[in-house]
Amino acid sequence: MLKVLGAQIKEFKKDSILTPVFMILEVIMEMVIPMLMASIIDDGVNAGNMNHIYMVGVQMIVIALIGLWAGLMGAKYGARASTGFARNLRKAMFENIQTYSFSNIDKYSTSSLITRLTTDVTNMQNSYQMILRMAMRAPASMIIAMIMAFTINARLASIYLVAVVFLAVCLSLIIPRATKHFRQVFEKYDELNSSVQENVSAIRVVKAYVREDYETDKFKKANSNIYNMFLKAEKLVVINMPLMQATVYTCILIISWFGAKMIVAGGLTTGEMMSLLAYCMNILMSLMMVSMIFVMLTMSYASAKRIAEVLMEKSDLENPEKPVTEVKDGSISFNNVSFAYHKEGKPVLKNINLEIKSGETIGIIGGTGSAKSSLVNLISRLYDVTQGQLLVGGIDVRKYDMEALRNQVSVVLQKNVLFSGTILENLRWGDKNASEEECMRACQLACADEFIQKMPDKYNTRIEQGGTNVSGGQKQRLCIARALLKKPKILILDDSTSAVDTATDAKIRKAFAEEIPDTTKLIIAQRISSVQNADRIIVMDNGEVSAFGTHDELLESSPIYREVYESQTGGNADFDENGGD
Repeated sequence: MLKVLGAQIKEFKKDSILTPVFMILEVIMEMVIPMLMASIIDDGVNAGNMNHIYMVGVQMIVIALIGLWAGLMGAKYGARASTGFARNLRKAMFENIQTYSFSNIDKYSTSSLITRLTTDVTNMQNSYQMILRMAMRAPASMIIAMIMAFTINARLASIYLVAVVFLAVCLSLIIPRATKHFRQVFEKYDELNSSVQENVSAIRVVKAYVREDYETDKFKKANSNIYNMFLKAEKLVVINMPLMQATVYTCILIISWFGAKMIVAGGLTTGEMMSLLAYCMNILMSLMMVSMIFVMLTMSYASAKRIAEVLMEKSDLENPEKPVTEVKDGSISFNNVSFAYHKEGKPVLKNINLEIKSGETIGIIGGTGSAKSSLVNLISRLYDVTQGQLLVGGIDVRKYDMEALRNQVSVVLQKNVLFSGTILENLRWGDKNASEEECMRACQLACADEFIQKMPDKYNTRIEQGGTNVSGGQKQRLCIARALLKKPKILILDDSTSAVDTATDAKIRKAFAEEIPDTTKLIIAQRISSVQNADRIIVMDNGEVSAFGTHDELLESSPIYREVYESQTGGNADFDENGGD
């Protein structure tokens, strides 16, 4: 995990090295000042030597300025290193997510990935800056102050040692209890982000069903869970402060008591006494900072694990060593194909055998959960087959370069997504170099041009995020046009005309037949009218091909198809005349 995260420091290694160097320099300067103060008191004030006071005073000013400069430089380089580290983490995570297969994405919820890219990265940024600055400064300050204190008077300095041990024991009891709650907080962040994401993306549904109060209560619950866990942790952490103050004041009183006696006895000077008190504050405040570092590191450890999981996740799908980069045609062949979403899971597709010729229009119909979408997802290698072989253009899909394969297999999924930007910008997801005329032609084939021309800015009309300012049918037609711009050898429509009327659906199918006859078209639909004119129709049932043939053949041979047909049309005279029952 550390190796994976450490690799993201990259160009900020220099800043990461300079930060602790400057912090240690600042500490050294701070530790010298109490010694100079002792010299001013003992050799200047008590001796009445003004020249010594002036000379040492100038030295203190110079050293203080050097310490100030070192502190500023440490803050500068620390900020640059930590923000750069966070930037690289976000970039690396986002880039790795883009390589995920569908099976990889299934492991994480959207809200979880968002939390990891935002809250978890911010925690890592803060903790990395603390490591570079405080984690170097606090231990160095404590050790140097302890050495200096023992140099002045070992007997009195031993009081610090007892105080340090006492506080260390107390902190060792507090921190584990606090960190337990901090670890649980980030899981609750996922729930909070999920609640916000669902509410914002579905705000129209929330308002339509007057569920604002319900959503508000759900958010309050998630928000309260985070508040309560943070409160429990902070209640434990805050015990540090009174413990620290009690220890500091106790040390000051003990040192003052014994120190005063030693001054009277001549075993200690007033200046040395002042230095010891200054070192007392340094030692104990450094210990306080060390305790906060432990808390912060424990908080960030949970974030680090979550980030490393995303970075170390490798796509289940990889290109072969010498991939095929050209898809010859749109022919598709399933040879004893079985598929399960998980290695140990139950197969959702079982022993699929199909031969589809290039240019054919194939309808796919079946009940909910019959694995229609799973079947077509294998063609563009969004998932890999578990058993058997799937050929496109006569070649196993696993031998293709994935980008080359997917550029020739256009998929319009059930959940149509449009991105914020103009209509033209959305269409050019299919072909970034497409001219406006090509975009218009694709929209004419998808029956989208007719409503685009009625918009105020036509093809430059801005689509809001998620396509919220267009209807479901308009969104589907824009997504079909986008897919057509790829000029694919295989076009898959996964129930993507369900929101358009039957007349428009018929126009789209007619345009496909006339304008892209060489493209293999796979149409998943719930309506018989959308597939009955296809060259052949696949009837899916419980992950298996129940029947495969023309509309007329299936009416005769497939009870499932005949039942769906009759439920949607009520049967017809021709069917009755053919003796179907």
